[in-house]
Amino acid sequence: VQLVESGGGLVQPGGSLRLSCAGTSFTLDSRAIGWFRQAPGKEREGISCINTRDGSTYLADSVKGRFTISRDSAKNTVYLQLSNLKPEDTAVYYCAADPYTTCPVYDSYEYLYWGQGTQVTVSS
Repeated sequence: VQLVESGGGLVQPGGSLRLSCAGTSFTLDSRAIGWFRQAPGKEREGISCINTRDGSTYLADSVKGRFTISRDSAKNTVYLQLSNLKPEDTAVYYCAADPYTTCPVYDSYEYLYWGQGTQVTVSS
């Protein structure tokens, strides 16, 4: 396993979660680290991306202003802070890495390494 997500769970609307994506130095030294999500019956959606070379970050319009992506190189971990969560944020969240892609890229086929996903459920 190259990437491992954690931090998902059940949260009420308006609540927050911090997702973690832990990897080996090999995978987390990839150029682009992305976060995706997939809700039941929907296609996988790219929502955030960080370039490891310069630390630049990108957020899709659907989550801009509510989510934040960051990286702790010493821990080989990328985080996705989810705030002001809405029921429509309910999905399985995945992190992905690619040694060649440069953000912003939200097409899943561009990413080589994937985690197994972590479930986020927003419900009262």
